[in-house]
Amino acid sequence: MEAAAMRSLPQSTEAEQSVIGSMIIDKSAISKVLEKLKEEDFYRDRHKALYKALREMFQKDMAVDLLTILEYLKSTDMLEKSGGVTYISELSASVPTTANLSAYIKIVEEKSLLRRLIKSSTKIIEESYNGQDDVDKVLDSAQKKIFDIAEKKNSGDYEVLSSVLERGFLEIERLFNNKGEITGVGSGIKDLDEKTSGFQKGEMILIAARPSMGKTTFALNIAETAALRHGKSVVIFSLEMPREQLAYKLLCSEARVDMLKLRTGNLEDDDWERIAKATGPLSKAKIYIDDTAGLSVMEMRSKCRKIKMEHGIDMILIDYLQLMSGSNTESRQQEVSEISRSIKALAKEMECPVIALSQLSRAPEQRADHRPMLSDLRESGSIEQDADVVMFLYRDEYYNKESEDRGTAECIIAKQRNGPVGTIKMAWIGAHSKFADLDVVHGE
Repeated sequence: MEAAAMRSLPQSTEAEQSVIGSMIIDKSAISKVLEKLKEEDFYRDRHKALYKALREMFQKDMAVDLLTILEYLKSTDMLEKSGGVTYISELSASVPTTANLSAYIKIVEEKSLLRRLIKSSTKIIEESYNGQDDVDKVLDSAQKKIFDIAEKKNSGDYEVLSSVLERGFLEIERLFNNKGEITGVGSGIKDLDEKTSGFQKGEMILIAARPSMGKTTFALNIAETAALRHGKSVVIFSLEMPREQLAYKLLCSEARVDMLKLRTGNLEDDDWERIAKATGPLSKAKIYIDDTAGLSVMEMRSKCRKIKMEHGIDMILIDYLQLMSGSNTESRQQEVSEISRSIKALAKEMECPVIALSQLSRAPEQRADHRPMLSDLRESGSIEQDADVVMFLYRDEYYNKESEDRGTAECIIAKQRNGPVGTIKMAWIGAHSKFADLDVVHGE
């Protein structure tokens, strides 16, 4: 430890000088540097001060050369902090061309990354000494620090409003030219996608229902559509069903084969053909299943970070929320609230939609109309507040065997933070573990 403390931190004065010098002699170089480097990426204080001044001049659309930068530094009382007239003059003279700017930027970037890694590692060591009673928290904190560095994330990065607006206008124009296009991850149910425009990055989507309504099947259908139809990477945490059972459900849905036939082996020749045809695409699908029971959000987050680094993640599915373990709080309601908040944080960190399934209490059973309502979630802590979208599944035939809506299910969008609410009717093909568009099924 003493030997490590004596070492100097990774840095390249020459590369930093070349970057700053390039910014002084060529204004177009400033935008390239601003895209890649931040003030804290520079090791020398004088280089940080010069970067800051050049950035401010660029934002104000001021002319940039040796004379103007010196005048600007004088007017802001930053000249001495920036190294003085002689040092800055030598900087601009030492860089005859900006041809190698990208190489200089890369060196500065890499040295900064190494310093951040050393700083985080030092904090991890300190936390390891001080947090011996809560190893899980220390481990989670350590993973996040390293993950953030690897992802080059920095939530505090500044961005000029004009660039945000420019991106926004380009996106609006793209949407205008592609009216009706799904902007998020589609569900495979046309009417649902029209209301949501797909599930968006950073959203927590709650699918809640009483037992036997088809929550897992519906979520798997969404995962199947995302992975097989759109090439998305989907992570499934199954806290209730073993992974083999999920695989069978996916196979039945894709092959349109009766689940009972599959489980009993009572298959016909055309069933085998459909299974063989479905197995190919499913085996290539980027679907990752973890069936660890009683998983905590910390453990889940750790697994997601690893998968994201190795394969990328476009959607996360959790079946189901109440089976997750949280910290030992005073009540289960508080524990579920903590889990819910952590799931929302997971969606933001992974930058993808997280679909969490939730079991409803018996409250709907006590009413004449058994359709779930938002008030049925009140017992479950802050789930309703944390979720961006809340959807309930309801099948009337489950309660009324003589129902006119046999083979039909309702997806009730009870809450949507950025869109309309309403009820979507879908076809329910239980034998095939499948929800589908009504018009498609009726047209077959």
